[in-house]
Amino acid sequence: MKRLLVILLIAVSLLKQTDARAQSVSARVSLLDKNNRPITALVDGNQVSLKIELDAPVDGMQVDFLLPGVDAPVGVCSIPKGDRTCQSDPFPALGWYWNPDGSPQPQRTVAARGNGQPLDGSLTVTVAPRPVVMVHGFNADYTTWLAYLGAQGYLASMGLHGYAVGDGQVPGVLDTGSLTDPARRTNTIAQNAAILGEYIDNVQKATGAEKVDLLVHSMGGMISRYYLDRVMTDVDAAQLVILGTPMAGSSCASLPAALGLMLPATLEIEPSYMVGVFNQQIVHRHGVPFHAIAGKKLLDAVQSPCTPVPSDLVVTVDSVRAIPMPVQEITLLHTELNTSPEVFESFVKPLLQTPPGKFESPADPPPGSTPPVSQQYTKIYTGHVNPGETQDVVINIDPNVTVANFALYDTSRSLDLTVVGASGNAIQLDAQKNGMIRVDDPSTMIYLGYGFNNPKPGRWIITLHTTSATPLQGADFAINAQFNGGAQLQARLDVTTPKVNQSVTISALLTADGVPVPLDGAQAAVRHPDGRVETLAMQVSNNSAILSLKPDETGIHSVEVSVTARAQDGSIIDRAVHLTFEAEPTESIITINRMIGLGGLLVLAILVVMLARRRRRKKSVPG
Repeated sequence: MKRLLVILLIAVSLLKQTDARAQSVSARVSLLDKNNRPITALVDGNQVSLKIELDAPVDGMQVDFLLPGVDAPVGVCSIPKGDRTCQSDPFPALGWYWNPDGSPQPQRTVAARGNGQPLDGSLTVTVAPRPVVMVHGFNADYTTWLAYLGAQGYLASMGLHGYAVGDGQVPGVLDTGSLTDPARRTNTIAQNAAILGEYIDNVQKATGAEKVDLLVHSMGGMISRYYLDRVMTDVDAAQLVILGTPMAGSSCASLPAALGLMLPATLEIEPSYMVGVFNQQIVHRHGVPFHAIAGKKLLDAVQSPCTPVPSDLVVTVDSVRAIPMPVQEITLLHTELNTSPEVFESFVKPLLQTPPGKFESPADPPPGSTPPVSQQYTKIYTGHVNPGETQDVVINIDPNVTVANFALYDTSRSLDLTVVGASGNAIQLDAQKNGMIRVDDPSTMIYLGYGFNNPKPGRWIITLHTTSATPLQGADFAINAQFNGGAQLQARLDVTTPKVNQSVTISALLTADGVPVPLDGAQAAVRHPDGRVETLAMQVSNNSAILSLKPDETGIHSVEVSVTARAQDGSIIDRAVHLTFEAEPTESIITINRMIGLGGLLVLAILVVMLARRRRRKKSVPG
């Protein structure tokens, strides 16, 4: 027993001596940038590594680098036996500017421990916060972010500097639609993503930051997703903070698209493009975490002109949730998400203040997304109204429709209307009963909406009137109705990304209460990438219709499949479904383009050689 006690005392003495030796080891901690150069200042998120040098060789040591208040080591390395130095693998210094309580930490102390014991020596580092890059949505510009910009903006209250694409702080301007020239073509999502990449590069050059936070509204989220997947080379985004992006599209886009406005942006927002094309291809996040908030101001179906509920007027909660990511909900409209102090305080600000060790790096989800709820629409009726004139549009409502919503897009945002129901009586529209709403913000893709619960089946007549605000050239309009209940039209494409000249088959099927409804007629209005609209008759067989076509050019093609039929009581059934597909170049087209490109370079080289020879001849001639 005495022998065992002696052994224990000796062991304890040796451990104390070991601890004392470990604590007495003097160490020098260094912070290195991505080029392996020593630094004492950095921007939050920049890539760094940590190095330690002891005053004497050791018999092997596991080194942990620590930040006060952070549980896990921020870096580790191992000193081999007989050596006295080691360096961690590179890592991004994400969150170094923030404490867990959200307070800023402009100076960080990096300490070290060896084999679990503290080492003498530490390093103090000056940390600047990451910049925030903001990306606006459809038919908008940098002024989307005025609430966040400037000395009085939300970001300045946190000590952050914000850059909104197109604000002129650095070069780069997106084109998602023109308020003054809506007929002009927009950039594609891919083109805008390339511009976003250039803007981020310019912000990095101006600030020294290697990573930025991306804060996006609406279509800006689609542009940013494409950037992260296809354009970004180094992982230069710390996180993607999303305000109301329609990840499964928005049916409201069909209205301006029917007038040929803001193309191709309006087509890229449509559900069939987002679900059938975009979400099948754009899936890579490269470890960038996504966080989203969705507006749910509209809960009653009669209030929502062109989308199911709950929605923020143009984007449904389900559309935001269509891809895997955490999503919060808030009782706001789409146009309030980027200005609301509540959204900033409760959602955006905590994410921007994420401290070290709290950044996730999620794996890429599989291709695809949750499809939107199948909604039923009439065909889109388009026309033009000159000052002093009126225009009647007849909308047929079939039996068993429980809610009918009407949505109007007006290029001048000046038209007024009256409604005569199936009974032949004029109806006074009411904000409460009919969800009557006028929207002055063009990014919403509608101008006026209203609805009816349990509408009487039959002919409804909407008469459009000009007003004193209608311009001299008049106004173009697009109007349709969304139905809950009644007949159900299902339409699909057999392929959504065909090659040029590959056959695409469009099929449609009409039922009511699960029973086939024979079609009176069916057609497909195909809008080609060059703007041509071609209306083709579909082959009808009982309650189904089919059509095959071959795209002859690359790009997005939109198809409005519209059918008419008769209900059992003889009333007209009018239904339409909007489809999109993107024709891709064939291998032969790609080869030809490459040859043309190489040929252009060859011609340029020949011209350079000829010019050089001509100059030599001139010099050789006596003057």
